Amino acid sequence: MTEPKRLFDCIAYQLANFPKDDMLAAKENGNWRTYSTKEIHQAVNCLTAGLLQLGVSGNDMTTENRDKIAIIANNRPEWLIADMAVQQSGAILVPVYPTTSQNEIEFIFNDAAVKYVFVSSEDLLEKIKSIQHKVPSLKDIYTFNEIPNVNHWSKLLLPVNDDALSKIESSKQKVTDDCLCTIIYTSGTTGVPKGVMLSHRNIVSCIFLSKESFPFENNPSQKALSFLPLNHIFEKTVSYIYLFSGYSIYFAESLETIGANLQELKPHVFTTVPRLLEKVYERIMAKGAELKGIKRKLFFWAVELGKKYDNRISNGFFYNIQLAIANKIIFNKWRDALGGSIRYIITGGAACQERLMRIFNAAKIPLYEGYGPTENSPVISVNSRLPGRCKFGTVGPVIKGIEVKLEEDGEICVKGPTMMVGYYKRPDLTAETVINGWLHTGDIGTFEDGIFLRITDRKKELFKTSGGKYVAPAAIENKLKESRFIEQVIIVGPERKFVGALIVPSFAAISDWGRHNNIVFTSNEQMVHNPQVQAFYKQIVENYNQNFNHVEQIKKFELLPNEWSIETGEMTPKLSLKRKVIMEKYKNAIERIYA
Repeated sequence: MTEPKRLFDCIAYQLANFPKDDMLAAKENGNWRTYSTKEIHQAVNCLTAGLLQLGVSGNDMTTENRDKIAIIANNRPEWLIADMAVQQSGAILVPVYPTTSQNEIEFIFNDAAVKYVFVSSEDLLEKIKSIQHKVPSLKDIYTFNEIPNVNHWSKLLLPVNDDALSKIESSKQKVTDDCLCTIIYTSGTTGVPKGVMLSHRNIVSCIFLSKESFPFENNPSQKALSFLPLNHIFEKTVSYIYLFSGYSIYFAESLETIGANLQELKPHVFTTVPRLLEKVYERIMAKGAELKGIKRKLFFWAVELGKKYDNRISNGFFYNIQLAIANKIIFNKWRDALGGSIRYIITGGAACQERLMRIFNAAKIPLYEGYGPTENSPVISVNSRLPGRCKFGTVGPVIKGIEVKLEEDGEICVKGPTMMVGYYKRPDLTAETVINGWLHTGDIGTFEDGIFLRITDRKKELFKTSGGKYVAPAAIENKLKESRFIEQVIIVGPERKFVGALIVPSFAAISDWGRHNNIVFTSNEQMVHNPQVQAFYKQIVENYNQNFNHVEQIKKFELLPNEWSIETGEMTPKLSLKRKVIMEKYKNAIERIYA
C-alpha cells in the first residue's frame, strides 16, 4: 500500500504487512477476548456506516463545519474502534478524561459543539445526563457497556453492503492528511481547558519519526499493555505506534489490576507516568523493609548498587560482579513481578527521578524517558535504545525530523510537522504560543553533550523570593521525592523571604519507622503532628538542603495528613500537581510556614 498518511490507515497497513489474531484485546467476563485485524477492520467499517447514516457529516471539511464526537471511557478496544470510525466518517474526535468534572465537560461540549458522545459506564452516563440539558448541540449518548433503556453502541454497527462500502470509501477519500483529526482539551493547572487541534499529518508524522528515533521495529510477536488514559495524546500516539509496528495491544482492566495483568500477559512493553513508577518503587521498598536479617541486608545492598548504575560509564569490574549477583538474587524478582518479558518501559508526562532510571535499568528493566507537550503530538525528544543515545536525568535526543532551539531564558521551542494546527477558537492563545513558526513550550531546558535535552523547570513555575532571587521548584521537589519517606511535595515561597514546603509523608514508610521506634499512630493526623515525626522530617529536609544553594534551601515545612489525588482535585488526570489549587486549598498551612 501507499505510505500511511492518516491514523485509520493503520488497519490497511496491518492487513497488508502483518494481519494478527490479537490486534486488540481486553478482559470480558473474566477472560481475555482478542480481536483480529480483520475483525477490527470490519467493526470500524460497520460503525462508520452507522455514523454516516446518523447524518454525521464531513462533507465540508473545514474545521468549524465538521461534526464533533466525544469519547469518555476507560481504555478498551471499543475506544480505538470508535476513534477510527469517527475519523473515517470525516468527523472530529473530542476525547475527554473519565475523571473530568461536570463543569469542565459542559465547557468542552459547548465549546466544541459536541453532537454525539460515547461513554463506557453507568456513572459516566449519569455525569453526561446531568449536563445534557445545558449542551444544546448534544443529540444522543451511546454506551459501550450494556445499560438498560440506553442506546448501546452496537445499534450503530450496520452491515456493510456494497452501497455502504462505497459511501465509506467516499468519506475516507475526503479525509486528507492535513484534515483535523482530533481536538484534545488540556486540563492544565490553571484556567479553562484549551482545545489543542491536531491533524492527521501532525500525529502520523510523530508516529513514524518516533518509530525511527527510538526505534520501534516492526515485530508482530510483541505485546503491549495499555493503561494510561487514551484520552491523553501520549498513550494515543504510542497506541498507533504499536498498531503501525504490528504490536498487539492488551488493555489492563484498571490501574488496580496492572500487577495481575502483567503476570498474566507477560507483555514486552508499556508506557507509564513517573507517579505510577514511584508507586511501584514504593511498594517494592515497603516489601523490602518487611524482610528480616540477611534477606533485608541483601535487598538494600542491591538497591544501593542500583543507585550507582550508569549506562554510559563503567563502575569497574568489582561493581559489575556485584551487580550481576544482585540481578541474580534480588532484581530477578522485580523482573518477574513485571511479567518477566519487558523489553522496554517508556515514561513521560512529567519529570522522572534520575534515581528510578538508574535502579530500574540496573535491574535489567530498560526504562526510557521522553518528553513533549500535547501541542507537539506530543514527542519532542526521547532517550533512544540505540548505542550512546540514552543519558539518565535527561529526556534524550530530539527525534529526527523536527527542530529545537532554546530561547535566551532557556525556553524550549520546537518546529516541525508534529506541531499543532492551533488552539480551537483561540487565535489569541495560538499567537502567544506559536511565534514565527516556533511552538513555545513554556518549559525551560538545556542541552548536555550537545545532544541530550534536560528539562530544568516550567517557565510559569519559576518564582522570585522577596529578596529577588529566582527559584526553580521542580528540581527541588524531584530531589526530595528520592526519600522513601516523602510521598508528595510542593515548594512554596513566591514573594516570601525564604523557601518553604508542603510535604505529604509516605504513610506506609513512616508507620514502619514508627514501629521500629516504638511509636504508635492512631491516625495520619496524629502522625503528622507527632514531635518525633516532625524532628525526623526536619533531619530529612536538612540532609537534602545540602544539595541546594542557600536561596533554594527549605527553611520551614508543613506535614499534611492526606495524599493529593485526582479525586480530591489537587492533581491533573496525568498525575501532575495543580499548583494553583494546592496553594489555595492549603493557604492556611502556607501562612503557618511564614507566621
